[in-house]
Order: sequence, then C-alpha cells, then structure tokens
Amino acid sequence: MIDNHSPGTGASGILTTLLKSWGLAIALVAIGAVLSFAHPGFLTVPNLLNVARQISINGILAVGVTLVLLTGGVDLSLGSVVALAGVVAASLAHPGQYPVAVPVALGVAAGALCGATNGLLVTGGKVPSFIATLGMMSAARGLALVASNGRPVSNLSAAFTRLGGDVGRVPVPALILAVLALVTFVVLNRFRLGRYLYAVGGNAEAARASGINVGAIRMIAYTACGALAGVAGVVLAARVTTGQPNAGVGYELDAIAAVVIGGTSLSGGVGSVGGTLLGALLVGVINNGLDLMNVSSYYQAIVKGVIIVGAVWLDRNREKS
Repeated sequence: MIDNHSPGTGASGILTTLLKSWGLAIALVAIGAVLSFAHPGFLTVPNLLNVARQISINGILAVGVTLVLLTGGVDLSLGSVVALAGVVAASLAHPGQYPVAVPVALGVAAGALCGATNGLLVTGGKVPSFIATLGMMSAARGLALVASNGRPVSNLSAAFTRLGGDVGRVPVPALILAVLALVTFVVLNRFRLGRYLYAVGGNAEAARASGINVGAIRMIAYTACGALAGVAGVVLAARVTTGQPNAGVGYELDAIAAVVIGGTSLSGGVGSVGGTLLGALLVGVINNGLDLMNVSSYYQAIVKGVIIVGAVWLDRNREKS
C-alpha cells in the first residue's frame, strides 16, 4: 500500500522539494514583484543596470569566499584586503605612469598575498581561520593606511577608471563578475580541484586518507579568495576614481551573507557559484529597493543584520534536515 502522507510524497512533499530547489529564485522574483509595485522605477532598465553595477563588488567577493567556505573555513579580511588592493593599484595608476595592466596586476597580487598569508596561518600555523583572517583584517587595513598616508589616492588614469565604467550600457564590473563566476563554476564542476574542495569541506580526514593534500587545497582556496578580493579592490578604486584606505568596511559580512543565503554551508562541503550569485543578487535587490524608497541607512543596517542572522539560521536548519 502506498502511504500518500509519507514524507516526500503528495502536495506537501512536492512543495518542500520545490522550495529547497528553487526557494531562493522564487524569493527573488517575489521581492522584485513587491518592489516593482512599491516603486515604479524599480523595473526600469537604468535601475536594473544600476543593480548589476551595485552587486558586482559584493558578487566578486562572494565568489571568492565561496571557495573558502566550501573547505570549512571563513575569511573575515575581505573588506580590508579590498582597501589595500585599491590603494596599491591606485598608487600606480596615475596618468603616464604605467600601462594599466601593471596597477591591475599588482592590486590583484596584493590581495593574493594576503590570501596566501591567511592560508599559511591556517594550514601551517594551525591558527583557526576566524582568528587568522581577523588578524589580517586589522593588518591589511593598517597597511592600506600606511601606504596612502591615511588619504585617498586620486588622479587616476582614464584607462584605469574605465574598469569601473560601462561598455555601451553594460557595466564593466558586472562583466568582470560574470567572467569570474563562470571560470569558478567550471573549476568547481569540471576540474579535479573542484571535487577536492568539496571533499576537504565535507570530511577533511577522509579526504586526507584518500590521498588529497588537504593543506594545499586550503592554501589554494584562501589564495584565490584573496586574489578575487584584490580584483574587487581594483574595480572599486576604478569605479570611485580613488584608492580609499577606508573602503570596504563591512564588505566581508555582505559577502558571507550572500554566500550562505545562496546555499553554501558554513560547515563546508556544500554550495555552488550559482547559489552565491542569486544570494548576492537578492541582497543587492533588497538594498536597491530600500534606497529607492528612501529608507534611512540606519534602518537598512537593521535589515542587513536580520538578513545575516536569518541566513545563518537557514544554514543550520538545512544541516538538520
């Protein structure tokens, strides 16, 4: 006899499966529909392009921290690394100074170096990732302030600032996010490295027993996360046309919230780039809608806090189910 009331069957089971698979996309569509009724300017092309531009920095950071969270770690230094990379790149991007590839490469390298240092502390020094990256948060911010003498680095070349501009009507930062997300998706789903990242986060001891170099995989994850934070810092400096040593405050929380909302587990081993992008888009749409409705930044901070706590709560409930 078939039990129509057993778990996973009938209307309730179908609904549960649908929400688990498409819940985030459904929530995004629902929030978009509400905002379109609340403000007529939300669904206009200029505003949607603005949303794409606004989420690009957080999206790049979120893609990077996805790799670290997949291994069971965390990176709290992202915002400070963004500031340091932006200052390094801006310091070398004055008109007539160097070809644009030089400041871009050195800004990304600065981020990668910070990420590699985090990885060494976690894998070699056995320092918990929370503590290691918290220390880097302070150190990178200090380095950014020292390198810039505590002042914004301005007078950037037109070639450099184009990285924060548009191609036609499409924001360049959004294109950069799309390319990085696609590359990361391919690595996670088509390369051995991607399988190793999931394996290390799922069960590090089992991965080690199967011959995976767990330390090397974690080093790659932290270094790649730092490099992507460097990309975000370069793009942000180009977008605001200055290297700001105080930039990026709180960016790590936005990125981690987007990743966890997108389905990546804080315990590691579960997650996807597609979910991360949806999470970043959801956070960006909410922020954009609140801006359009002239909601005070004080209240927006409260909403952001609720989103972060809610994301962690959802993650814990996913683990129990």
